[in-house]
Order: sequence, then structure tokens, then C-alpha cells
Amino acid sequence: MLGALANVDNADRVLEVGTGTGLISLMLAQRNPKAEFLGLDIQNAAFELTRRNFQNSIFNARLKNIQQDFKLFESSEKFDLIVSNPPYFEESDSSKDKVARQTIELNFEQLISKASVLLSENGIFSVIIPAEIGRDFIEIAGGYHLFLDRRVAIKGIENSKTKRLVLEFSLVENVIKESVFVIEKSPRKYSDQYLELTKEFHIFGK
Repeated sequence: MLGALANVDNADRVLEVGTGTGLISLMLAQRNPKAEFLGLDIQNAAFELTRRNFQNSIFNARLKNIQQDFKLFESSEKFDLIVSNPPYFEESDSSKDKVARQTIELNFEQLISKASVLLSENGIFSVIIPAEIGRDFIEIAGGYHLFLDRRVAIKGIENSKTKRLVLEFSLVENVIKESVFVIEKSPRKYSDQYLELTKEFHIFGK
């Protein structure tokens, strides 16, 4: 969803933190034909998968990825858009899995603090997170002078609880834009809103 919803229109340089498969960058590259993209992932498997997907893309000239810890990443140039689908931990996760993941992945404050340094003057920091941690995320961001600019509540179905939030922050305080995005109008039937948003996307290899 982040690849379809993030505000990429005015970006020239885009950074994706934690690429996974690289799908978010691929979707954003289709939406903005002039932007240059850099993807970061600390995990070798994700780095290799993203590299292959970028190489096989028609946008490959504008796509680059590196394997690096975001906490150690430095850049002399700022980014107009920083996007991330950061890791989070469900209560059902085993303790062993939690420890393993936390040793190699960012916590939210590390992600936010680094993004605030790398963001251009008019840049946007865009994330998708579970709804229940949205308030805490916004509070942490405020501590690094990142102001909430846009909030999209994502629901699986019309009358259900909000499951995810797309939050966008900037270094300039603006009136917050709020909206609701519904994925399905009934079980297994996509909403008109979803179909309209995603109709232009190519099918990317997994």
C-alpha cells in the first residue's frame, strides 16, 4: 500500500529503508518517471532479492540498492522522500524470533532520528505501521522536529477497525491531511477506491 499511497510526485531523490523485495521502490518508480531511487537493507537475502528485482525492472537505470545498516548510512545529499515499512513485533512472536530480529533491525526511534537528518528541506518521510502504535510513532517523530503532514487510515473492509496507518512527516508544520482507505467492499471483492488506486501498476516479479 505504501508504494501506491506515498507522496512521490515532487521527489527527485528517494530512499527506501528496509527494501524487502524492492516492491515499494518499483511502484514509486512507475509513479514518478524522473526520480532516482536508493534502497537499503541490512539482510543479505533481502538485498539480493531487491537487486534482482531492480535489475529486471524497466526502471533499472534509476534504481540502486546497497546492503547496509541504516544507522551507519551517510549521504552528502538529502532525500526528497524517505519511505519505510518498518519491522514490528506481534505479541504472538516467539521470544527467540524477537531477539534475532531486534539484533539486526531498527527500532522506531533510530529510524526516525536518522530520517530527520537525511530529509531535504521540503522532503517527506512516509511510513506504513500498525494502527495501534501510530500515536507513539507520531510522538517520537515530534521529538526530532518531524511534523505529521498526512494520515491515511487503512481498513480491510468498510466498517472494520483501522489496521494500518500511512503517516507522512515533514520538517515544516502544515495542516494535517486525513483520509480513510478501504481495501475491500465485501470479503474478497476489492473496493472501487482500491481498484482505482492500483489500476496502473505493472505486475512485478516476486
